[in-house]
Amino acid sequence: MFRTGYRGAGVRNVVAEAQVPQGSFTNHFRSKEAFGCEVLDLYFEHTRGLVAEALEDQSLTPRARLQRYLDIITARLAHDGFRRGCLIGDFSLEVVQDSDVLRERLLAIWGEWLRPFADCIGAAQAAGEINDRFAPADLAEFLLASWEGAILRMKVERSAAPLERFKAIAFATVFNKEPTDAA
Repeated sequence: MFRTGYRGAGVRNVVAEAQVPQGSFTNHFRSKEAFGCEVLDLYFEHTRGLVAEALEDQSLTPRARLQRYLDIITARLAHDGFRRGCLIGDFSLEVVQDSDVLRERLLAIWGEWLRPFADCIGAAQAAGEINDRFAPADLAEFLLASWEGAILRMKVERSAAPLERFKAIAFATVFNKEPTDAA
């Protein structure tokens, strides 16, 4: 699904890649949507580990933890030659128009994904590292949604430039101590 997307990964492709009979797929999954939910859950389990690695590192300040998460992800994306992005973002672009089951699962994942970021942002605001003009939950939403956009651009450019540009601008403005004037 990383290589071909949800639509491009047909059941035949999946079982061929897994080297199992097609009946094995239908015995375990009642539909391709159910399989997609399982794939998302496994991917998100891995993502939660990366979030914890960065955001629970008490040796860093809260603001530095946010930066650490983005650096961890940047390194992983570089390892793949900037060809693959985030499966959560990819599914969000590809399947939400056609599958309420997957859309609802993605909504739940986004909600859970945002919480540790909102907590970390709240801690950074309390420590005076980030301006408290906006609610932590709103800033968490901004961070992850904008980061996903940077990942999309990264895949087009096949370079770290969009990721680095996002990090530089976001941490010099939105995730900075000083308030930025709204127009």
